[in-house]
Amino acid sequence: MNCEEAEVLLHALLDGELDAGHAREVEAHVAGCAHCAALMKDYREMSAALADANLHYKAPLELRKRIEKSLPQPVATPSRRSLLRGFAMGSAVSAMAATGLIAVVLRNDDTQRIQSEVVSAHLRSLQAGHLTDVISTDQHTVKPWFNGKLDVSPPVIDLTSQGFTLIGGRLDYVDTRAIGAVVYKRRQHVINLFVAQTASTERQAAKISTLQGFNIRRWSDHGMNYWAVSDLGADELSEFGDKFETAMKANKEG
Repeated sequence: MNCEEAEVLLHALLDGELDAGHAREVEAHVAGCAHCAALMKDYREMSAALADANLHYKAPLELRKRIEKSLPQPVATPSRRSLLRGFAMGSAVSAMAATGLIAVVLRNDDTQRIQSEVVSAHLRSLQAGHLTDVISTDQHTVKPWFNGKLDVSPPVIDLTSQGFTLIGGRLDYVDTRAIGAVVYKRRQHVINLFVAQTASTERQAAKISTLQGFNIRRWSDHGMNYWAVSDLGADELSEFGDKFETAMKANKEG
């Protein structure tokens, strides 16, 4: 185990989230590495300080009043004119549906909704204890963990040697269904790779978008949809996706 792999797992060791085998590996590395031993000492002191600190804070009444004042006011009951306008808009939508235009609008809305859900899932995972259900840098440990939990297990590729450390996986929920999330790290940046089965086997080239300050790289291939979400820069997230796709192609050809 090298320093990069150990640093990823130090917090999990302190929180008691590692299995016995990985805990021994990290402890053995820390015992022989001054750098990681110093990090472990700092993390322990930080945890102790947070546990002893009085972090409870009651917001003043004035702050509550200011927040309530800034909230949107209740919407007024619609007038007869606005109802008629809405009816006319509905007729226009029906006309567009007859020409097939509405299908494009719904697909765009669906894409935006799913992207919003994967970003929300990414944010949830960053809370303490939510990042992984199985912690391992070994793809042969992570991939079998998904067996039986999903209709199709997500592919798990070890990209540690290429700068993206595999740290584990978990089950998550997007679009009201369970999907797999394979978790990587680039330095201190978490990358969640969400993988879901799709009816289409047609490949869709990768697209990069940004939502709530997070970059999303989405692509489809061989009946699977992929969303890589991270606060990494778009160029590094694209690099991750390119290396993942290249490794997947090599595995299939091999």
